[in-house]
Amino acid sequence: MSDNYHQPVLGGTGPDSQPLGFADQVFFSDGKGNPATPSAANIYNPDPQPGTINLYTKRAQWFNCSDTSQPGIAAITNYLKALPYAVQTMCGTGQYWQAVNVNPAFTPKGLMQTGLVVPPTMQVSIGDVLTDHNIPWKYYGGGFNADGTTSPFNGSYCNICNPFEYKANYPSVVADHMRDVTDLFNDLVDGTLPAVSYVKPDGTIDGHPASSKWTLFEAFAENIIELAQSNKEQWAETAIFVTVDEGGGYYDSGFIQPIDFFGTGPRIPMIAVSPFSTGGHISHIYNEHSSFVKFVERNWKLDTTLSDRSRDNLPNPEQDDDGDNAYVPRNMPAIGDLFDLFDFDCRAENDDQKRG
Repeated sequence: MSDNYHQPVLGGTGPDSQPLGFADQVFFSDGKGNPATPSAANIYNPDPQPGTINLYTKRAQWFNCSDTSQPGIAAITNYLKALPYAVQTMCGTGQYWQAVNVNPAFTPKGLMQTGLVVPPTMQVSIGDVLTDHNIPWKYYGGGFNADGTTSPFNGSYCNICNPFEYKANYPSVVADHMRDVTDLFNDLVDGTLPAVSYVKPDGTIDGHPASSKWTLFEAFAENIIELAQSNKEQWAETAIFVTVDEGGGYYDSGFIQPIDFFGTGPRIPMIAVSPFSTGGHISHIYNEHSSFVKFVERNWKLDTTLSDRSRDNLPNPEQDDDGDNAYVPRNMPAIGDLFDLFDFDCRAENDDQKRG
């Protein structure tokens, strides 16, 4: 278990889910990879309204953090410059970024959406890299099969949770890589899981307080783990990470590391379940959702990062084993790759003893 795993940004479900696929945020573009400017009506202004303390002048969708003359930008930029270590804002010139949840350009089935959406991005995802290396992968989203039908579960699928849905090539990957959670259950039983799987329950069982209960999410995770363990050959080479998108705005007394303009944010749960995870081990290494991208890159020896600016370029933390600074990397900014949650050598030794 990690007790130093964080949501990647100080934001909502959409911006916090994107790093699972991009180790980065998705900027507003022309759909061809070039920065574009949103409508003025959709540009964020967090400065307080006159006569108020915290009522935003305009709560909108996009902000340009490369321009310190824009509302709310200078305060954060100046704070980052004042830190005792160097932090790049990662705010590209003319790039506008999400301030709140915004739907992707495509529906779950790959149809173009109308209205206020994130334009299709050309940014490279870990899915692109896996495909280029012929490594099988799938995203299992609860409610996917019901989307667009007359089923009572229509609308339960979380489209802002699927990072790959923001990609310009999303319609072309649906057939091979997008599935419902019910398909996951079949793949677990049949032993036909791809090498890399993303799993997101639908809104009725994902633990969100507005639509679900935490006990339902726990039961969902438990069912997946038990199905994975029921196939001994499959389980012998499986690792399951259980986490959530973000902390829901609750106060967190733990250290929060600024690594760019966007975050990170408060701590959230992270549990690793695997034959290779060591029971009772609590990791203090600083991680966030981009750490999963780093894990995939290292585990499959991809020898690449997604872009020059994505967080998978950051080094693994150098942290004290104990003491007051056990949670604070000495080489900030830094995030881990989750490998410290596993003991591969110990498992190998145990297997040798069994064979002996």
